Amino acid sequence: MAKLTRIGVGPRLCEAVVHGDMIYLSGQVADKAAGQSVAAQTADILEQIDRILAGAGTDKTRIIEATIWIADIATFAEMNSVWDKWVPQGNTPARACVEAKLARPDLTVEIRVNAAI
Repeated sequence: MAKLTRIGVGPRLCEAVVHGDMIYLSGQVADKAAGQSVAAQTADILEQIDRILAGAGTDKTRIIEATIWIADIATFAEMNSVWDKWVPQGNTPARACVEAKLARPDLTVEIRVNAAI
């Protein structure tokens, strides 16, 4: 049976779960969302993803799948302007992006990824 390791365990969820040679991240939101643009929130989230992946011994070149939720689909291009600079060309993951009502009104973006270790 493959080992299961939880990272950043909290009372409701953890930041990520490592199972076998995969890491599954919880949805990440901006630490400082209030008053921040979609671009700023996206950059904050991607920094968090980089940190969590590095802590598990992997990086964004190993992301297999990404799901992005944005509060307003009209901000799709703004979010992508940050995503496109961050995602490694030639190693882009399978991805979905949908408009959704997020958990708090100040949140405009949430991103979840799964990656190989």
